[in-house]
Amino acid sequence: MRIPSEDSFTSRLRSAAVAARVGLWLGICFLVALATGLISHYAQVDHQPVPLPAGPSWFYRVSQGLHVAAGTAAIPLLLIKLWVVFPKLFQPLPRQVREALPTVLERGSIAILVSTSIVQLATGLLNVAQWYPWGFSFRSTHYALAFVAVGALLVHVAVKLPVVRDALKGDVDDISHDRPNAVRPGPVSRRGVLALAGTSAVAAAVLYAAGTVPGLGRLAALSPRSRAHGIPINRTAHSAGVVAEASSAAYRLEVVHGTTTRSLSRDDLVAMEQRTHTLPIACVEGWSVAGEWGGVRLRDLLDLVGAPPGREVRVRSIQTFSASADTVLPPNFADDDRTLMALVLDGETLSMDHGYPVRLIAPDRPGVMQTKWVSRIEVLG
Repeated sequence: MRIPSEDSFTSRLRSAAVAARVGLWLGICFLVALATGLISHYAQVDHQPVPLPAGPSWFYRVSQGLHVAAGTAAIPLLLIKLWVVFPKLFQPLPRQVREALPTVLERGSIAILVSTSIVQLATGLLNVAQWYPWGFSFRSTHYALAFVAVGALLVHVAVKLPVVRDALKGDVDDISHDRPNAVRPGPVSRRGVLALAGTSAVAAAVLYAAGTVPGLGRLAALSPRSRAHGIPINRTAHSAGVVAEASSAAYRLEVVHGTTTRSLSRDDLVAMEQRTHTLPIACVEGWSVAGEWGGVRLRDLLDLVGAPPGREVRVRSIQTFSASADTVLPPNFADDDRTLMALVLDGETLSMDHGYPVRLIAPDRPGVMQTKWVSRIEVLG
């Protein structure tokens, strides 16, 4: 099989004018995904140096929805971008060092950008589907590679900036930056390629991120979830191994501050003042649904053990083998009137899969931090 050369690709669709426009959209998607991904990562950090605000309650919902939408929209854009610039891989290096250096930088940045982008988008896609066929930590790897990908993107843009700027200023059919042998008309126009890129990006975002938009959950065909009370369930009580302990008459919720401990049954919690708030569950996989939660205000439980305001609070689950088995609430969340130890969802007793006998629900927190099957509340500091 003969190795192709740059002259093997003669389509006018593989042009700088198309590459620059698709690349611009791809860059916007990457930057949105980076910004919102940093918010999500920080929201899951225990002992935050500067706690995120507890309101508005929908902020994380919107942020994570944008993250998934931008990431999924980037997939078809990346594929089209790679198709357009593919002939560059076979372009010979200039003989002069001064001319070769920018080319080496360009190709090196592209190699890093493409490889990290494929890993980021593929693992992000599988994370939405909750399939983890690897042995490394998705969260830490996804976080680290984001900086590598964006760094490579910035180097690539810096090297190609003059061409990109001229291509964006000119008409999409401008041929001034075309390769000399790119003369064959394609099956569609360049505007047709851009329309395809834009349409496929929007379609991908809808198929994966529709679960974040009220009323559009059924369109999220590529990220289905088991639902109860209209709210998806990522982990069932059976898979968490908590059914026997959570349903036992011996269950008690311990509230601890220093040497002071209160042990409360579910009936004790039901007998306390009940409050109701409508709050969303917003998951790192991109879906979010609001529910009407009823239960005991966390601050009221902290008052039972004499805990002063302004303290971090650790909430532990009956389950022990999961990363979501406990969470640390910053002081502003622990003291917020909307932070509940929920007993009821949408007017009905919590189902076992939603965290019976009691679960944490707080405003503007990732779903993975809304601990289910709570067994212990401990005041820190």
